[in-house]
Amino acid sequence: MSRGECERSVSRPSPYPRASEAILSLQPVTFRYKRELDPEGIPQFGLVAEEVEKVNPDLVARDEQGKPYTVRYEAVNAMLLNEFLKEHRKVEEQGRVNQEQGTTISELKSALTKQQQDFQSAIAQQQKEIKSLTEQMQRVSNELEASSLGRAPQVVVNNQ
Repeated sequence: MSRGECERSVSRPSPYPRASEAILSLQPVTFRYKRELDPEGIPQFGLVAEEVEKVNPDLVARDEQGKPYTVRYEAVNAMLLNEFLKEHRKVEEQGRVNQEQGTTISELKSALTKQQQDFQSAIAQQQKEIKSLTEQMQRVSNELEASSLGRAPQVVVNNQ
């Protein structure tokens, strides 16, 4: 743990207000150090200090002349952790919302199924009533027909 990370050594810690913007602006690259620094020329992956300085000057260490010398990866890592935690909270919240929506969908499906059953039951009851009324009308019609067959036709006079 470096001195800057120890609670005893810091005053007024606060979140970096533009951490997301800074992290998302960084452009990782592949590169090789110059031969005098790395004779084997092993491929590297990282950030270029001058480019990082444009995004956030606090993320670079400087040489004696004040020029960017290297990236302060411990600071970048802390910002990455912060971004990860923010995204993790978003994922957890989205999971909670998804679960609530799943519960709501299940409840709505259940209510719809009950409504369909009630509707089918009402239709069946109405069909029975229609059948009963049709049978009653047929009986009345048959009775009227039978009673009219047994009598002579009647003439109705309209006196006006």
